[in-house]
Amino acid sequence: MKLNGKEKAEAVVEKLLQTDACSANLGLQVIDLDARHAVVSLTVGETMVNGHGVCHGGMIFTLADTCCAFASNSENESALLSSAQIELLRPAHLGDELTATATAVNQGRRKGIYDVRVVNQNGELIAVFRGQTQRLGESLVHISAA
Repeated sequence: MKLNGKEKAEAVVEKLLQTDACSANLGLQVIDLDARHAVVSLTVGETMVNGHGVCHGGMIFTLADTCCAFASNSENESALLSSAQIELLRPAHLGDELTATATAVNQGRRKGIYDVRVVNQNGELIAVFRGQTQRLGESLVHISAA
């Protein structure tokens, strides 16, 4: 049975999450997956708030980075982030529900560029992230061709 893009992405992310202690500790929730696309959310908890009383920018970066990873690995070609840039546009607060949506801008044979938008529960744009990925030339999961 051949998997479609969504099924393949789901199998890959399931495999990634088996050993991703960071995502497990943050309580990330996978909302949607497809080829070169991912939507992931988290609720800002007490351990994510900095000395200014707002969500630490590193937590927002981690959410965006993870969402980028799920999108860039979704075709079962192992990829790692090689560089990234984030613009934090407004603060997120304790209890906010943040949703990251990653979409491929370009995916070449080896290099990919993915944009991630992070919004809060009111649809307000919290951050924009651009990540460049590098494919490693190997699969993450064995998918039968039969």
